[in-house]
This record gives sequence, structure tokens and C-alpha cells, in this order.
Amino acid sequence: MAAEKHELTMSVFQFSSLPPWPEGRSSYPGPQVVGQPVDPDLDALKSGDEAAFEALIGRYHGPMMRLAMSYLRDRGAAEDVVQETWLTCLRTLNKFEGRSALKTWVFGILLNVARSRHRKESRILPFASLFRRDTGEGRGPTVDQRRFGSDGLWSAPPDSWSNVPESKLLGRETIDQVKAAIEALPAKQREVVILRDVAGFDSDEVCGLLSISAANQRVRLHRGRASVRKVLEEYLK
Repeated sequence: MAAEKHELTMSVFQFSSLPPWPEGRSSYPGPQVVGQPVDPDLDALKSGDEAAFEALIGRYHGPMMRLAMSYLRDRGAAEDVVQETWLTCLRTLNKFEGRSALKTWVFGILLNVARSRHRKESRILPFASLFRRDTGEGRGPTVDQRRFGSDGLWSAPPDSWSNVPESKLLGRETIDQVKAAIEALPAKQREVVILRDVAGFDSDEVCGLLSISAANQRVRLHRGRASVRKVLEEYLK
């Protein structure tokens, strides 16, 4: 918590030291027409609203940390990546033209920083890792084939969990199980699940951020969600 508070304080300090955002001038003769801002968060940042920036950090910090952790697996390194992302955002805010949502832009920077850091740290590999196969795309079946009959229908359908108390479904232990299951996913599935189900991006945004096809995104998401559900089924039995 101390590290997160320091990160927030440093980012806000950097933001407060930025020069005022220049007012745009219309070259069209006559009264200047001011449209509604496309992104309220972006409008607030450009106006120098420190409270809005602090709220933005607080809102995005959890998903950003989980996405960074999907590449680095070390909390300290992930915190460095998130901090560097915000500093990069502040340094380049004047170049952001608003062609995408502010959230998409921020997470795009995070992906670039995290991948760069991961490449640097992967130059020295443990000997055992040379014999591991990349299972990021999940070559095997998504669901255990023994759960289907000879007719291809479910012989053991997924549990609806209707008999599980809501307090347990929403309890801390269950949430921790979900987090652990996501962390255990192959990297390519993990980043899609985090972007879709934690950060709240839609499929088109994820395809753009990761430069993958819609079909590829759909497969990774389906396999990732199926693996997380399998862990929950075992836990909630």
C-alpha cells in the first residue's frame, strides 16, 4: 500500500507541474463553436484538474497492475511499469489527439512498456525454461471431453451454482480463487481475459490493442474463461 501511495503521489506531482494546456483557436471567421468533449476524463486532464487525474489513477490502477503482472509476475516490476506508463502519459499528453478513448491510449502505452520490460528480463532465461513449450493458444480441448456423451451433448453440464450462497460467491476467498486462476492462465489467454473481464474493454478494442484478429481474440477469451470456470467449479463443489 505504501508503494501504491507513493506511486500515486509522484504521478499527481508530475501532473501538477505540467504547464497549462493551450487554448485552441478556430481559424473559421466568426464565433468559435465549442462542441461537447468526446472524453470527459481527457477534457479534465487537459484543463489541469488534479483531482480528476488522481481519480483516474485510482480507477485504472487495479486493472493496470494485473495486466502488467501478466507479463512480469513480479509485483515490484509491475508497479514500476504502471508508474512509467503514467509518466509517459503525462509527457505525451499534448500529442494525444483523442482519436481513441483515453483509456485505450493509456492501456496501449502500458502494453508497450510491459512488453519492453518483459523482453529485457527474458534475455537471461532459467535453464529449465528452454524445455517449456508455449501453450498460449491452448492447443488442447477447451473443456474436458469426458463431460460429453457419444451424441456430443453434455453428460455433465456446467454447474449453475444456484445452490451456492451469494455470500460465498462474492466472498473474498472466491475472488482470490478467480484472481489465482487468471494468473495461472497462459500469457496470451491471460492478457485477453484481463482486458475484457477486468479492464472492461470490448472485443474490437482488445483486437486493436493486441493486434490480433477477432477470431483469435474470441478463442483466447473462451479458453481463458473456461479454465477459470473449471477452477471455480472445483472450489465451489
